[in-house]
Amino acid sequence: MKNKAMKNKNVDDKPNPCKEFLKLTGDYVSKKYPFILLFLAVFVVVSVINFIDVSTRDTVSTYSLTDFEVGQIADRTIVADKSIEADELEGDKIFIQEGEKIIKKGFPITEEAYAKLEKMAASPMYIDYRTFADLELYCLLLAVLWYLLFTFIPQPYNKKLTLKEPLTQVVCFLIVYSLTVFCGKLNFFADPYLICIIIPASFFVLLITILFGQNSAVLLSFVMSLGVLCGTHWALVPFLFTLATSLSALAVVRKINHRLDLVFASIIQAIFNIVLIMLLTVIFNDRFDNILKLLIGLFTNGFLSGVLALGLLTPLEYLLNTASVFRLMDLSDLNNALMRRMLVTASGTYNHSLMVAQLAESACREIGANALIARVGGYYHDIGKIDQSEYFVENQQGGPNKHNDLNPTLSSTIIRSHVKKGVEKARQMHMPQAVIDIIAEHHGNSVIAYFYNEAKEKDPTLSPEDFAYPGNPPSTKESAVVMLADTVEAACHTLENPSVSRLEKFINTLVNGKIEHHQLDNCDLTYRDITKIKEAFVQVLAGYYHSRIEYPDQKDPEKK
Repeated sequence: MKNKAMKNKNVDDKPNPCKEFLKLTGDYVSKKYPFILLFLAVFVVVSVINFIDVSTRDTVSTYSLTDFEVGQIADRTIVADKSIEADELEGDKIFIQEGEKIIKKGFPITEEAYAKLEKMAASPMYIDYRTFADLELYCLLLAVLWYLLFTFIPQPYNKKLTLKEPLTQVVCFLIVYSLTVFCGKLNFFADPYLICIIIPASFFVLLITILFGQNSAVLLSFVMSLGVLCGTHWALVPFLFTLATSLSALAVVRKINHRLDLVFASIIQAIFNIVLIMLLTVIFNDRFDNILKLLIGLFTNGFLSGVLALGLLTPLEYLLNTASVFRLMDLSDLNNALMRRMLVTASGTYNHSLMVAQLAESACREIGANALIARVGGYYHDIGKIDQSEYFVENQQGGPNKHNDLNPTLSSTIIRSHVKKGVEKARQMHMPQAVIDIIAEHHGNSVIAYFYNEAKEKDPTLSPEDFAYPGNPPSTKESAVVMLADTVEAACHTLENPSVSRLEKFINTLVNGKIEHHQLDNCDLTYRDITKIKEAFVQVLAGYYHSRIEYPDQKDPEKK
């Protein structure tokens, strides 16, 4: 019996691949379901567009009417899959019977047969389901490819994947696809060159690049181009035009730092549109028909892309709350109400924040992280100290220490509260989430050692968690660098005779302390990065604390 029980137990303990697969699938769906639902929703919308498109096309069994003409020897047999009654009130006497062979392979196409083909193509009752199925399969594959690229390609280290990014991409794609499909039915845009006029690909790529970065814009560029290829019935010119203009817009905008630069970018894009369409015309050996309308339209397309992006950028930045380069440049201007208030009420914290920003920016440049995010995060990481600035040592300026009259527990509560208050102020100012994360994480969950040790002398049973900051360890490289810069800048004020060698040893001790307390476990910093960060800190602080020459006639003001 015992052996049998052991045998059953071993059988039960044996891993079940099916159960493991279902468990992994369930876990994945539970984490990614908003993204999955979004891409399913966009596929449904595209399916509706495809159905309307196919139901209004002049196609029969996936073949266009232009493939047939009266007297031509048919190379295929087409059979009517439904009956269509004649409309004698409008003088139409053509009747189509279900199962009737409209044309037969190897036989000439008669006028009556061609008229029946026209009626089948124009009838709202007749839907070319084969064409619809082809479009659906293509769009399904495109949606799967889009989802896989978006969710499985690693995101940049300073970026957290949120639903607003794919949602914005989806809206851009649907607008481009709808315009391509429905405007292509108009006689004016029947030419594959002229339809390029109304494709706003460069406009959307400009916005996506500024709001979400280059990776997102590259992905959207390829997806939009493949969508245009489908929407224009597999015409190569609109596909190549969309792809080339999208990538050129990305290349133009990724180096600009000021909003007005978008005007110059729009002029460059307009010129590029004209040059590109001329090259495509020559490459495909096409005639220069409608050249004036084409050039004017494409120049307007390119120029309006930058101008409209400039106009819509500010409201989209606040609506989506993204850390765009323009938004960060605006926040880096210290002549705003909050920083002026900090300068007046917490001058020590203000000067400390400037130094932290300089240290963090310098270190991030060395490790290839986003120096602008780190600088802005350094400026605002201690904004929670403004309301109770007198309780922080850098603002006491040699005066009495407010904590002398408080017990350690209350003191630690006041010190810890500046993180929560800082996050609240940042949200009130609608700062980007990347900056808010730096404010929330710049102390991690480390313990306020001074007050904890003081309180533990009175009550050894106290838990360190009661004196720990309420945040989480840094989740990005920029947040981690700001944490280290904050620690190093504050501690180095206590260092006597701060020579380069003493700074190196002191900074090494401080950084190693953060590593030992697991404050850098979640931020993807490598040992190589940490070494470069230490070197950058030493270089900046050595310049700040450098010794000065004492002039012969210089007198000590303390001596009479």
